[in-house]
Amino acid sequence: MPPTDNSESRLRVWSGREHQRSANLANWNDRAAAHLVSPGYNVEGFVSDPQRIAKAVKLDREELGDVRGLSLLHLQCHIGLDTLSWARIGAEATGLDFSAPAIDAAREISRRAQTPATFVKSDVYEAPETLGKTFDIIYASEGVLCWLPDIAAWAQVVRRLTRPGGTAYIRDGHPVAHSLDLDRPDGRLEFVGPYFEGQAMRYDEPGTYVESDVSIDHTVSYEWNHGLGEIVNAFIDAGFRIDSLREYPFSPYRAMPSLVEGEDGWWHLPDQTGRVPFMFSIRATRSA
Repeated sequence: MPPTDNSESRLRVWSGREHQRSANLANWNDRAAAHLVSPGYNVEGFVSDPQRIAKAVKLDREELGDVRGLSLLHLQCHIGLDTLSWARIGAEATGLDFSAPAIDAAREISRRAQTPATFVKSDVYEAPETLGKTFDIIYASEGVLCWLPDIAAWAQVVRRLTRPGGTAYIRDGHPVAHSLDLDRPDGRLEFVGPYFEGQAMRYDEPGTYVESDVSIDHTVSYEWNHGLGEIVNAFIDAGFRIDSLREYPFSPYRAMPSLVEGEDGWWHLPDQTGRVPFMFSIRATRSA
């Protein structure tokens, strides 16, 4: 029989989420060290070339436009290359992440690259209390929402961090792509995972998504999917006006063995037919 006291049930849920968060934090602490020396991130190239802008930012600036002089908060910024790219094109950039090694790495890259930016360690759900201010632009991209158990709560955080009339923007993996069997070598598109928000999916993988000689000791992680409707409505319910919703037929990395890298630097299905969206983006305005 289920417990009659709902608080007992909620306690079990949040206890489970604390365990999942701790596992994800340990995993991402390891990934920070691995990514610092990975050719996929090419930190040394970024440091040595003051004109270099991250590929993600080159795409997203088409949606966000001129950011010169605007305050921009990058949520879940990892080691900060995208944050620093926004700083290089004129934003007053702040990056936030829950991993101390990642934030330490971002600060060191900022110093070495002579690109000023602010980096803050905080869980994203606690960001409004940690930062205590609002920003012109809230930005997040590539590999963000899958680490969040509650998309509605995240959207409320974004609202609290966005100044009235300000912009929130996210580009991330599409929930359709997250539902696919990404390990199939034959290119067949088969749905095997959940599409809507629900229970966490547990993974135990020895490596990370880019090449690195640094081992990942904490290999267990937990992820959540969120349907596109759930994401859009989370923004609307938080008081945002949706200005743009885009879907992209390519991936920022080789998400499936069958994907091939195009001349544009993105990863496509070999027949280029756009049979499935691999990413989406939302640009929204907080109502005044």
